[in-house]
Amino acid sequence: MARYLSTRIITAVPVVLLVTLLVFVMGHLLPGDPVLQLVLPEEAARFTQADLARLRAAYGLDRPLPAQYVSWLWRALHADLGRSLRNRRPVDRLIEERLPVTGQLAAMAVLLSLACAIPLGVVAALHAGRPEDTLASTVGLLGLSVPSIFTGTVLLFVFAYVLRVLPAGGYVAPAQALGRNLLGMLMPAFTLGTAFMGSVMRVTRTSVVETLRMEYVTTARAKGVAERRVVGRHALRNALVPVTTIVALQIGGVLGGTFITEQIFAIPGVGTLAVGSIFARDFPVVQGVVMFFALLYLFINLAADVCYAWLDPRIRYD
Repeated sequence: MARYLSTRIITAVPVVLLVTLLVFVMGHLLPGDPVLQLVLPEEAARFTQADLARLRAAYGLDRPLPAQYVSWLWRALHADLGRSLRNRRPVDRLIEERLPVTGQLAAMAVLLSLACAIPLGVVAALHAGRPEDTLASTVGLLGLSVPSIFTGTVLLFVFAYVLRVLPAGGYVAPAQALGRNLLGMLMPAFTLGTAFMGSVMRVTRTSVVETLRMEYVTTARAKGVAERRVVGRHALRNALVPVTTIVALQIGGVLGGTFITEQIFAIPGVGTLAVGSIFARDFPVVQGVVMFFALLYLFINLAADVCYAWLDPRIRYD
């Protein structure tokens, strides 16, 4: 196991480097001058080209792009993601302040999706070819097909403006009012988790159907084991191995979906920070957010691989 983990970590390094390089290059291809973000609008008229040149030199923006990238990467390896061009604050502090909001949104989306997807998948598998299977499969297909921006807009219209039972947007910290916090995050979490739910539901159904055809399941039934125990203990646990894989792979989609969902519901999370930084050409913040999400995604996939051995004792890592 130790050798396997070491190999995975080593192979993840080029992936992270490639991601950061692509973001760095694409950020500098955007039109506009990032040094103008350092100047207040009311002061811009008083700045000469010489003043702007001094600002570029002070922030290293006058250096060649390869030199800027290597310098940023070296600082990142020492836990220094630089400072925002807009407010001069450390990037890691900006991410740290907004991370709990995005973390809660993503966690609620995953939990809500799993709470719906796995039972629906099991029901569809146990009633394969019947109306229950058709209904569950339709729900999963809708989750995969409908864009989150459409889902969020419909939920806002129905529950916030017509029924007026949920807040339209904004964020209330759990420490301030837990009930209002959960109500306010309910629609965003459901919006973010719909596609995730559809994927997990379909994989759960397929996996459970295949597992129920295994010989050890047939043997357990022949011995008179209760059907609930056959499904829960013998079939579902082994069927969760591919489900764990799709969950780990879809986490990236959930994290990426926070960018749109936070914009729809005016949630001040990391996604909102990244989108605002993209429009403002605040390169250090964009690079820091992408680096953080890339490392988080790789860690989640590594954790999923470790879970395989617990779910299925036949899996071994040499």
